[in-house]
Amino acid sequence: MSATATSTAAPNLSDKQRRILQYLRANADERTYFKSRLIAEELGLSAKEVGANMRALLDGDVDLTVEKWGYSSGTTWKVTR
Repeated sequence: MSATATSTAAPNLSDKQRRILQYLRANADERTYFKSRLIAEELGLSAKEVGANMRALLDGDVDLTVEKWGYSSGTTWKVTR
């Protein structure tokens, strides 16, 4: 999905939030569970930044369902379409 389509679909998100959403969209068909620290490594962010920005995706009107799932060795997110 292009950055333009992502921005159009989620206009109230920050740049970091859009990058996280784009990453989740690109990988949601292959995986269901995502660790904050692994998302962070892929996007050049810290795990804390990912966690702080996931709130917008939990509460936002996006085309994915995002749930906080687990805490062992970092926060895990369950992401489904």
